[in-house]
Amino acid sequence: MKLSRLSLACLTALLATGTASFAQPPAATAAPATTTAPADAKTRADAKLQEDSAKWAAKLSLNDAAKESRIATLITAHRIAVRDWHNDHPASTVPEGINPLTGKPLSKLDREIIADSAMPKSVNETLLNGLRADLTPAQVDAILDEYTIGKVAFTLKGYKAIVPDLTAEEEKTITDFLKQARIESIGFKSMTQISAIFEIYKTKSEQYLNSNGRSWKALYKTYTDGVKAQKAADAAAKKNNPPNGAK
Repeated sequence: MKLSRLSLACLTALLATGTASFAQPPAATAAPATTTAPADAKTRADAKLQEDSAKWAAKLSLNDAAKESRIATLITAHRIAVRDWHNDHPASTVPEGINPLTGKPLSKLDREIIADSAMPKSVNETLLNGLRADLTPAQVDAILDEYTIGKVAFTLKGYKAIVPDLTAEEEKTITDFLKQARIESIGFKSMTQISAIFEIYKTKSEQYLNSNGRSWKALYKTYTDGVKAQKAADAAAKKNNPPNGAK
């Protein structure tokens, strides 16, 4: 029996398709790419913290490589723990509400501080105990100043400028407040948070001065008025005595 041209054409096409199917196995499905970017970013961040912590330890000039390494490792572990807690407990984990002291809605910063302050106390205690085991009190202070960019000395200098006749007892009390702020600040990741913690203890310091027979408001006004007057005087002197060659 002869096949019609149409039937022959169909059969030829079918055979060609079948042959192609056997000759070319289906392409393998590509495995999904593994995303390593977050892990790589964390590795780089960890390395940067380790590098900075080593610099902090080196500044102490301990002349003891083993001790310096212990201090650097201790600081690195603490800073990573603080960062990870902060990143894992964003402000959104704290319900919106009001500040019970002011009645105002909690700000994002308020909620960040609430979330981060819930970090286990053992994280900071491990750092402090480790530092105190290997370092002198002055050296411990130096490391804590690295965490807070020297806010204790800087803030105390401001109080001395505003209250020129600050007594030794007043200075000690305010210094103790600021050192407490420094201790509490090491458990927070951002400088904005650290500054907010210091504000709590600056308020305590100013309340202490008020209770000690001073008026912080009046002292601060006198100081700022003096700063403004000095700036005006400097500007006038510059205007009246221009640099050589200036018209």
